[in-house]
Amino acid sequence: MKRNIDYSLYLVTDRGLMSVPAIEESVESAIKGGCALVQLREKSASSREFYEAALSVKAVTDRYNVPLIINDRLDVALAAGAAGVHIGQSDIPAAAVRRVAGPEMILGVSASCLAEALAASEAGADYIGVGAMFATGTKSDAEITSMDELRKIRAAVNIPIVVIGGINMRTIPLFEGTGIDGFAVVSAIIGAPDIEQAAKEMKDKTAGALRPRTPHKGYHP
Repeated sequence: MKRNIDYSLYLVTDRGLMSVPAIEESVESAIKGGCALVQLREKSASSREFYEAALSVKAVTDRYNVPLIINDRLDVALAAGAAGVHIGQSDIPAAAVRRVAGPEMILGVSASCLAEALAASEAGADYIGVGAMFATGTKSDAEITSMDELRKIRAAVNIPIVVIGGINMRTIPLFEGTGIDGFAVVSAIIGAPDIEQAAKEMKDKTAGALRPRTPHKGYHP
């Protein structure tokens, strides 16, 4: 049975934005502040470097019973024993990833429109990352998804929705009433002078903007 994941505050790493030198430190601080899911994103790393980083970060996330999601690379996710993988529209198709990953691995798929979201849901995704909701420096070429499109996606799919792109303390309240399940955050947490405090403040802010969820049963690696 698929574990009940807490998507409310979802950390996405970026080495170029970190306020501390070690990625393990940044991830641990974010978890202490309330991040319940971590995605390791290593766009410029070699396969070996990505794998080694995944093992190192997984040692941290396992200590706190927090699932580790690997960005783009199913091979790295499988080799490192990560909880899941998140893929984009230009990666291996979700249905193919699901066949290889099996039913227990968490599969997230990026979508910027209703058609992509429906396809991801039908292909076996566990959650959809919708965005970019706002312009963001972490992905300058991302298409912007409107609030109207987000509402259409929410009405059409039953799986969890996590919004990404320009998510911060100012933009979180804009999602009240949209029925989303979580916020994926990069720079507003990872680049903050005090990562733990930034995560804590953001976690508190998300409470009124998310749809009700069943109690978190925890993650056991």
